[in-house]
Amino acid sequence: MKLTDEIRQLVLESTAATAVSRVTKVQSLWSGYGQICRVELLGGPVDSVIVKHVAPPSKSVHPRGWSGDQSHARKLRSYEVEAHWYANFSSLCNPRCRVPNCLATRFQQGEYLFVLEDLDAAGYSRRRSNLDHAGVRLGLKWLANFHARFLGVAPLGLWEVGTYWHLATRPDELAAMAPCALKDAAAAIDARLNQCRYQTLVHGDAKVANFCFSANSTEIAAVDFQYVGGGCGMKDVAYFLGSCLPESECEQYAALFLDTYFAELGQAIAQRDPSIPIAEIESEWRFLYPFAWADFTRFMLGWCPSHTKLNAYTRRISEQVARQIKR
Repeated sequence: MKLTDEIRQLVLESTAATAVSRVTKVQSLWSGYGQICRVELLGGPVDSVIVKHVAPPSKSVHPRGWSGDQSHARKLRSYEVEAHWYANFSSLCNPRCRVPNCLATRFQQGEYLFVLEDLDAAGYSRRRSNLDHAGVRLGLKWLANFHARFLGVAPLGLWEVGTYWHLATRPDELAAMAPCALKDAAAAIDARLNQCRYQTLVHGDAKVANFCFSANSTEIAAVDFQYVGGGCGMKDVAYFLGSCLPESECEQYAALFLDTYFAELGQAIAQRDPSIPIAEIESEWRFLYPFAWADFTRFMLGWCPSHTKLNAYTRRISEQVARQIKR
């Protein structure tokens, strides 16, 4: 990635560095919407930063064929949300739900720029595609502390309903679903999750690939807040577990991992405000855990029905929820 004079100036101003020594591409953004790069610096208090440059194409090309005006509009909104998140919410996170510090954001001529702390340099240099149980517990601890921190916080400027698979933003995928009980129950499942009494902010894309681990895998931080918004914390939990565990372990250890999550959530909420009714939150959210699975499964069945995330466990739990809705 080549830095334009404008991007270079923003980086230097936001970091108090005197010069850029090197620029290395980290990855491309989904569907060709830009790039993320590492910018190494001279003469300032930090040696490097991460620059996320969102430059939407005139015509997007989705790797699975989901292109169109609605898809494009959703992606543009997601970067608007992410910019608002970093400018107005990210500083509220504490070390138990670590996120990169935001040094600058800018929107100009249809493009977004983010200058962010380099988490690799901060000690979170390890990426993982699957997790052992210790790693799962670490991710659940982050989610619990994040949900506790933003419990009851209104998602002003963010997605009113978080997650990238939210039903109202995915009518094409719903229409593409084959007829089934889950499709019939989709709106009711969505409403049940959205109308839960205890709402928080959800990360919205809490897959294992969006977490950064310390070298010894004892510390964790999260990135990618395009789909942060209001909702039930179970959406993040179900999605996270499905991203890092095989089917058999999702089912076999579901109760154990939910116990881990709620123990951490209870501690975090008690530290924030002991008057918050922890038992009521846990009761409501435990009930909604299978609804969160069914909600994501609904999206996957329309988006890519042959995907490996669709397995006997996800289908069975979704069918149970659909039958429950019908009764």
